[in-house]
Amino acid sequence: MCGIVGYIGPKEAAQFLIEGMSKLEYRGYDSAGIAVFDGHKINVEKTVGRLGMLEKKIEQAPPKGHTGIGHTRWATHGRPSDVNSHPHTDCTGKFVVVHNGIIENYLHIKEKLIEKGHTFTSETDTEVVAHLIEEYYDGDFEAAVKKVLAEIEGSYALVFMTEYEPDKIICTKQDNPLVIGLGEGENFIASDIPAIINRTRKTFILSDGEMAIVTKDSVWVQNRQGVPITKKIFEVNWDAEAAEKGGYEHFMIKEIYEQPKAIRETMLGRLAKDDSSIILDELKWTKEDVAAIKKIVIVACGTAYHAGIVGKYYLEQLARMPVEVDIASEFRYRSPLVDESTLAIVISQSGETSDTLAALKEAKRLGARTLAVTNVVGSSISREADQVIYTWAGPEIAVASTKAYTTQLISMCLLALYIAGLKEAIAPERLKELIHGLKELPAQAHELLEDVEPIKTFAQQYGFNEDVFFIGRSLDYAVALEGSLKLKEISYIHAEAYAAGELKHGTLALIVEGIPVIALATQKDVYEKTLSNIKEVKARDAVVIGLAMQGDEQIKKYVDHTIFIPATEKYLTPILAVIPLQLLAYYAAITRGCDVDKPRNLAKSVTVE
Repeated sequence: MCGIVGYIGPKEAAQFLIEGMSKLEYRGYDSAGIAVFDGHKINVEKTVGRLGMLEKKIEQAPPKGHTGIGHTRWATHGRPSDVNSHPHTDCTGKFVVVHNGIIENYLHIKEKLIEKGHTFTSETDTEVVAHLIEEYYDGDFEAAVKKVLAEIEGSYALVFMTEYEPDKIICTKQDNPLVIGLGEGENFIASDIPAIINRTRKTFILSDGEMAIVTKDSVWVQNRQGVPITKKIFEVNWDAEAAEKGGYEHFMIKEIYEQPKAIRETMLGRLAKDDSSIILDELKWTKEDVAAIKKIVIVACGTAYHAGIVGKYYLEQLARMPVEVDIASEFRYRSPLVDESTLAIVISQSGETSDTLAALKEAKRLGARTLAVTNVVGSSISREADQVIYTWAGPEIAVASTKAYTTQLISMCLLALYIAGLKEAIAPERLKELIHGLKELPAQAHELLEDVEPIKTFAQQYGFNEDVFFIGRSLDYAVALEGSLKLKEISYIHAEAYAAGELKHGTLALIVEGIPVIALATQKDVYEKTLSNIKEVKARDAVVIGLAMQGDEQIKKYVDHTIFIPATEKYLTPILAVIPLQLLAYYAAITRGCDVDKPRNLAKSVTVE
């Protein structure tokens, strides 16, 4: 997730901008830049790389002036480079903008502006906003911004400056955070509180659709129709470290709670408004392209491997494609049967996972077409693969992956439905039902996170057990694998996941009185079979926590405790079912006093074999 800062007041803006951006480095970024009005014109300085590179670039002649905006960019549209870095300007250099989020309809706007004679210099979606405000400005900065907002679609926090009205900064937001900090004769703008906490504790947070006109002496907030809005001032009492985590105790729990937003952003621009199709402009496949694929292999490690297992179900059952899933560290050592009729899909949060990168290179050597699913634009895997589907999860700081996993599931579901549509392997009405279900997921994920007290209680009750088992069938088994991994990696509990039907083939020997068993039962087509497996472990006196969909009254008869997820399509249950399991792992780790964000012996990005 990118970082935004802004300053207007009597002091040197550049000093605050650099300081504020340094407080947002934890969010992850690949470039940085600032724009400062010097009394005559706006000077823009930006560079790819760390913030230190920008500081070095301007140390001899830092931009002078008392109004400025700055940005740390996490690449989405366009790989990391100087020219793709923010801030972005229009053709004249008199308008400048920084942006977090995604402008969904930027290609249409860009084409229209090019026809009108605008010249673009970057690959980003953000640059269209700078040119659009140039197009609409007729002497009224505020009115021009409103016209821009009426035209753009997507998820954004936007901050505007112009040489024509240098005594103000205008900012607005939709689905991305933006904070105003209030000072004496100066005011501040930031995407997150840590950037301003050393300058002021008086803040308020903009809500979606609100627009703030910020001067050194005042902040005027209104909606897009110009109706004034009174904001309640919030006095920040967090320390700087807590502020980086948004008030959460750990990055992991913060990232769990960011999942509704991450799910929504990964789907942005990829679902037809009439629910009729999946839009993957980054692929632009034809029916002939899909017909040439005889087999798909999915290769990944750890959590991404578990996402690949869910992806196998999606691609086989929805798109009717034969799929193999392999652990990346095994793939290239088993002489895989891969050729030019194979599509190799590699999944990696960081795009730098050494084993996955090696598997990708091996698949290419054998002639396969390659597709990467990753979270990091410009990463090694994204550069090596023939094509890329990006997940818009934003940076993950905690070692244990949460929002990256759920957005990988979204991406694999989108891909499966995209292929199914091209193959005509799915009825149009069924495709509409599933797309409608996808659109409901962010709200349903938010609903899940509103009441976590029962999960806290389970974690406290069973957090000191040294063994826990997870069972499930079909897609539930795939989710059980990820739930057990989360528990073992951050709480150090020995946790194992089994296909529920396999219990009788050996594992029942380990089921003893009082041992916790997490039983997932969301799949209706194997529901009765799963209940039979639950009875098997209950007969051995296990303590069973059942995870099912709301409205399932039957499961209560067979388990000791229940966790319910909102009712959804069977193929979408993994995206919701994993969230309680992440929470269970988190609170178990808290109960045991573990270092949640930095579990022992583990690293975020594994770049060694």
